[in-house]
Amino acid sequence: MKIKEFEKSLSESSPPSHFSEELKSLWHAKKDHWEEAHSIAQDIDNANGYWIHAYLHRVEGDLGNANYWYRQSGKAMPSVSLSEELEVLIQSFFNENE
Repeated sequence: MKIKEFEKSLSESSPPSHFSEELKSLWHAKKDHWEEAHSIAQDIDNANGYWIHAYLHRVEGDLGNANYWYRQSGKAMPSVSLSEELEVLIQSFFNENE
């Protein structure tokens, strides 16, 4: 799958069923569907899920919780904007999976 497919899918009402749970969570995050994105991310029990979870708590403004999840993911809270981090997150899954 290419990132263009991800971007094109954003015009749909739900993410494609063949997307990984990580991409489904990021799809909802990109559409500002925080609850849906968080619900998916909190069930991903690996470093990628923890990173998405951390980002979502950063979006929420709960920096203490975000810091916890960044530590679980092995990452530090970034100093970039939320929109920049979201783009890095999305891109990282395409670099990893292509």
